Amino acid sequence: MIGISALWIPILVSALIVFVASSIIHMGPFWHRSDFQRLSNESEFIERVRPLALPPGDYMVPRPSNMAEMRTPEFKEKMKQGPVLVMTVMPLGVMTMGRNLVQWFIYTLIVGVLTAYIACHALGAGAPYLRVFQVAGAASFVSYAAALWPLSIWYRRGWGLTIKGTVDGLIYALLTAGTFGWLWPH
Repeated sequence: MIGISALWIPILVSALIVFVASSIIHMGPFWHRSDFQRLSNESEFIERVRPLALPPGDYMVPRPSNMAEMRTPEFKEKMKQGPVLVMTVMPLGVMTMGRNLVQWFIYTLIVGVLTAYIACHALGAGAPYLRVFQVAGAASFVSYAAALWPLSIWYRRGWGLTIKGTVDGLIYALLTAGTFGWLWPH
């Protein structure tokens, strides 16, 4: 078994490679352009919601206060009449990418560390490239893609978004696996 400290180079290099690849994927003109639909009456929606001054956060409408309320005729009628939605209200102002990119890079580092942790316990020094690729690929794929599915299952996030995110996660996992296989200690 090798120590996780011996894997800092594959952790950093894989994080950088995934960071660059994800930037290319998300800046491309086709793959993620249709992720979110535009409301046909966006201006009217904004004008009606703005006076509510909703603070940033995650909301569900209608939102029952407990399980018993979900069974009441009044709540069932709210669900029937609509709208029924789960939404995230973001802070006001111009959205800058700096904070998001820093957080994303930290996340890619965390995935690298978790991948290294699993791989160093499953493999020894000098493990063959394909075996490292398999273990690192599986660990990083779970990290990049598995958490997306419950959002579609429980909160009805569009399956298209989840499938695209899963494909992105597969690409990131393959890049991470290749990097770990390439830079694995011998």
